[in-house]
Amino acid sequence: MAKSIFDEPRFQDPQAAREYLETLRWPSGAVCPHCGGADRQAKIEANAAKKVRPGLYECGHCHQQYTVTVGTVFERSKIALHKWLMAATLIAASKKGMSSHQLHRMLGVTYKTAWFMSHRLREAMKSGGGLMGGGGGVIEADETYLGHSTGGRRAKRRNSKKVSRVLALVDRDGTTRAFAVPDVTIKTLKPILQAQIAKDTHLMTDSASQYRHMNTGFKAHEMINHLAGEYAKPSRKAKGVTLHTNTVEAFFGMLKRGLHGTYHHVSQEHLQRYCEEFSFRYSYRTETDVTRADAILKNIGGKRLTYRRTDTNKESVVN
Repeated sequence: MAKSIFDEPRFQDPQAAREYLETLRWPSGAVCPHCGGADRQAKIEANAAKKVRPGLYECGHCHQQYTVTVGTVFERSKIALHKWLMAATLIAASKKGMSSHQLHRMLGVTYKTAWFMSHRLREAMKSGGGLMGGGGGVIEADETYLGHSTGGRRAKRRNSKKVSRVLALVDRDGTTRAFAVPDVTIKTLKPILQAQIAKDTHLMTDSASQYRHMNTGFKAHEMINHLAGEYAKPSRKAKGVTLHTNTVEAFFGMLKRGLHGTYHHVSQEHLQRYCEEFSFRYSYRTETDVTRADAILKNIGGKRLTYRRTDTNKESVVN
């Protein structure tokens, strides 16, 4: 019988989880989160006369004490660290997302705790920034609409206030970013494309009016005309490259199946966090579940998230 990954020590024991996290975040040794010092970091050991927090270090430069969770989304959490690692792995491995109710059942925590854990991990999934593409690489851009039809006609649905709109940018070499936007006009989309995509990039879109007259200023911009029955054809501006938006449309398929099938309802206030979650997984779509989970854990630094900041409205997840 094959052994489950969750039988490994880091998912069973808080100390093993801490050591695993230290190895991921500090591959060359402890680094002070207060001053950035990477040398003269001393681990404080407990003894009969003195009790200390597990994994406590002191910096020889600023003399501040810290653990591997200080300055991260895990800071001040009373949840055992091995449960955090298990939650990160479950969310990383679930292509269509993992509901808070499912996490609360599997981890043995309350629903409220599981909901907050999910949002903290989505915070860790945020993109690190920087420009996408470059070097003549291909970026596909497209938009989609989320929500129920208000009258059966496509135009009505798109103009409805009950419908959410998402713009996605997908690098065929990996990186994906998605943005919850108020509308899909040139005025809204053009600044996002210019801020996110390097100028020496080959941009591919469909022939929607907002892209047709955008004059993006990239190395090349080609459009595929879906209304004419075009879905893929050789690029006229890049030898050996196929013009299509199939990659970004596949991302939207995954996003919609997750939001409708797993989360059922997501409020506009929290939609961007879910966009970050699905973008992260799609960026690592060719990697293993463990690699995706490790990428989340490496990215927890500098991203504090309190419950008050998260719970700005009623809970956005009904599942």
